[in-house]
This record gives sequence, C-alpha cells and structure tokens, in this order.
Amino acid sequence: MKTYIGTSRKWMNLRIQITTLLYFLPVLYLGELGLNKFIRFVKRLLYFLSKMKDNKYVQTGQGVKINLYVPAFPTRAFFQACRKVMEFKEKMPAVTVLMSVTSACRFNCKHCYQKLDKGKDTDIQLLIRAAQYLQNKGMGFFNIEGGEPFLVFERLQKLVEAIDKRSEILINSTGDGITPDRLKILKRNGNLSGIMFSLHTDDPHHLNAFMGSVDAWTTLEKGIETCHKVNLPVMFNSCLSRDDYYNGTFERVMERARSFGAVLIQMIKPKPAGGWLETGADTFTAQDIALIREKLISYNNLKAFTNYPAIAPMIIDEDREHFGCTAGGTDRFYINAKGDVQPCEFLNISFGNIAMEPFEKIYERMRTTFVTPGDCWLCEKYSPTIAALFREHHLSSLPLSPDLSAKITTGMEQGNTPEFYDKVVKI
Repeated sequence: MKTYIGTSRKWMNLRIQITTLLYFLPVLYLGELGLNKFIRFVKRLLYFLSKMKDNKYVQTGQGVKINLYVPAFPTRAFFQACRKVMEFKEKMPAVTVLMSVTSACRFNCKHCYQKLDKGKDTDIQLLIRAAQYLQNKGMGFFNIEGGEPFLVFERLQKLVEAIDKRSEILINSTGDGITPDRLKILKRNGNLSGIMFSLHTDDPHHLNAFMGSVDAWTTLEKGIETCHKVNLPVMFNSCLSRDDYYNGTFERVMERARSFGAVLIQMIKPKPAGGWLETGADTFTAQDIALIREKLISYNNLKAFTNYPAIAPMIIDEDREHFGCTAGGTDRFYINAKGDVQPCEFLNISFGNIAMEPFEKIYERMRTTFVTPGDCWLCEKYSPTIAALFREHHLSSLPLSPDLSAKITTGMEQGNTPEFYDKVVKI
C-alpha cells in the first residue's frame, strides 16, 4: 500500500492540479465555458482541494483516493465529479449516492439503520434506471450495499454492469456470499474501487456479539482473504462508541485494519437511526469531538502512521469548516432496497418510492427541499420526532411515509451553510 502525506501529498496535489487543468482545457477551447467562468471553475477546484489538507491520500487499483467519496484520480469518474463545481446557473449536482440492492442479511447488527426497513426488494430495473439517470446528471460515486448484496448476486451484478466508467463503485459487504469468481465478474466492469467491510471492534467475540452471529468474524476474514486473492482493495467502516476512543479500542481497530491490508477506513459516528432510533446513540461532547479529531488527523498525517490505512473521518468531513450535512441530494442521498428515496441512510424519512412514482420526480422534489447543506446533523436533531411519529402511528417499518416525513421536512432547520458551500458559490 502506498500512501501520501506531507511532501509527497503536496507533490500529488500539484500533479492533480496540472492534470485536471489540462484535462478541462478543451472546455474553454470549445466554448462550453467562457474565460471568466473557466477561471472560476479552476478556483473552485483548488478551493475543494484545500479541504483535503488533513487527508491521507492512498493508492488503489483505480488510482489515488484523496477522500472516500471522491473517485480515484485520474479516472474518468474523478473528472466527472470535478464537473460538480462547473455548474453556475443551477444547483450543483450530487456526486454520491448509496443504493441498497436487497434487505436480505444473515446478520443482526445492533446499530443497523435498516433494521426496520421491512418490505419486498424493488424491481432491479427501477434501480438501474435511477442509476443511469444519475450518471447523466453527473453522479461520480456509487456506494452499493444491502442488507448483504452478495446474497442476491444477480441483482448486484446487473446494477454494477449498468454503471459505466463515468462513475466509481464501492460495494459494502459482511463477506457473506463473496467468492473469487463473483469478484472477478464485478471487476470486469473496470470501475470497482473495492469492497468495504464492517470492523466495529478488534475482538472477534465482540464483533460476533455486535453483529448478532457467531460466524461474523470468520466470514469477515474469508471475505478479506478472497479480495486479496483477486487483487481487489479492502476498505472498512467502523462505528465506534465514545468510550472506544478512550479505552484503546480505536488504536487496536486501526492496528487490525492495517494487518488486514486495508487501504482506507471510514470512522462513522454512532447515529440514532434504525436499530438505535428509539434507544439513541452515544452522546459526544465538544471535548470528545476535539479529542477524536486530533486522533484521526494524527493517523492521517504523522509519519509514525504512514503504513496505516487512510481514515475517512465523518465528524470532520461533516463539520462546519468542511462540507456539513449534505443529505437530500445536495451532495449525497440514499435509495433503500424497497425503493424509498431518502435524504440519508441515517435519516429515516422518505420523499417517495420509485415503484410508485418516477425516480426523477422524487429526486427533484427532494433536492428542492434540501436547497443547501447545513451544519446541523439532521439525523441526530430529528430522530426523536421520527421515533415519536413511529410510535404514534403504530408503525412496524421505516422510513416514514412521504406524508409523515413532510411533518419533519416542512420547516426543517438545517443550520448554517458550511464553509465550503458558503464560499464555493461565491467564487
């Protein structure tokens, strides 16, 4: 694994800047943008790159990842994502979508945000049509998951093969159902960046308990081993409690991730959604957030941790100094397995279902509601209201219907516009 920090990251930034400028020069020559807007476009890209200053860059099979949700440089998908800041007349397009191909899963994770998403998997052709529409609108990154997507491999394969190289694909998995042949089939598409597994603890027994299966750890190990056999990058997501950042668990998880040969690990802040909607998740104080930020930035920047996987830190990416909460198609959103279009996987509300209404109509309605991102973590602020409506109406599944969701989205307070989105539109 090759990583870029310090001076090597500066040189990589220079390479990205020069290559991207040369790539987009035809936009100026062909008159797609006038000189003034082209200069603004370049300044916007440079401003975005400045927000990556605390990230560890990492080499993958696709190229160099500078952020989890930014396609690897210098792929076609990377340049597709760059076009987000080329929009000057309309709202800038979303770049990231999370799509679930099935709710089927043989595990029972305590925190699962889909725990109450009950219903039949939607027609895969509807997901495919949504994906193709999004690609034509500038989508650069598709995160595909389940449940467990490899349990319905035919559906997974169809969706992957419908997404061309304008976008990068990352698949979330527990490892259940992964085989070398299946991974080789998916790799043929040419834009699969890796498989992301869950690593919520360094201890096998604790992981089995957390994921509700005595086979969770061995399934994880087999999945990782299979990825390495076919030379497909391994990534992790890790949902750690507040205490885990004080009792050494975070450091042990990082050591495990390194020993497993991971290139990247996403640190997810526990969210009061799905399985934790009514019980709530850990409360993090400002002091806790400050300590965690310091740890994450250290692992991404200090030489002592050069050979550890890059960290994609949710609490930093979503803070006011960076991008904030970009739910609702401002930058990312979620389509669950039964076809509900949600602002975010952690926000259990729906703007409509693609089995009942054209996706593009639902999508534009959602993006009209979420005009700009905010610095408020909506999943945390509105989870008590969602839980109250869930109980009041004696519901058995989530997300809330569009009618009930409107009780939340009407007058929703998203907070102040984060620094990036506040400034980038002015450039």
